[in-house]
Amino acid sequence: MAWSQDEERMLLQIERHLIDEDPRLAARLESFNERVQRKEGAGRRRGTKKGRDRSSRRLRRSTVIIMFSWLLIATLIATLLVMVLRHEAAAALPL
Repeated sequence: MAWSQDEERMLLQIERHLIDEDPRLAARLESFNERVQRKEGAGRRRGTKKGRDRSSRRLRRSTVIIMFSWLLIATLIATLLVMVLRHEAAAALPL
């Protein structure tokens, strides 16, 4: 989606103000942007099978962690429900 002329003008004003107020920060941001662009470009060029294997391994590892977390949460909820039901049943018994 393209920027409107007003948005572009405001962004340019903000950029000029930033450069005038803090040139060191502006230089750092520019350097960061260049590094990110280089890294993204290298990733696109390198789209090899090895990179895909590594990301799918990460996906599998994170999936296992998420599944284990859900299992732990479900176990804790079930344990709490059992404890509450036992407590209510014990409280309902006549003395």
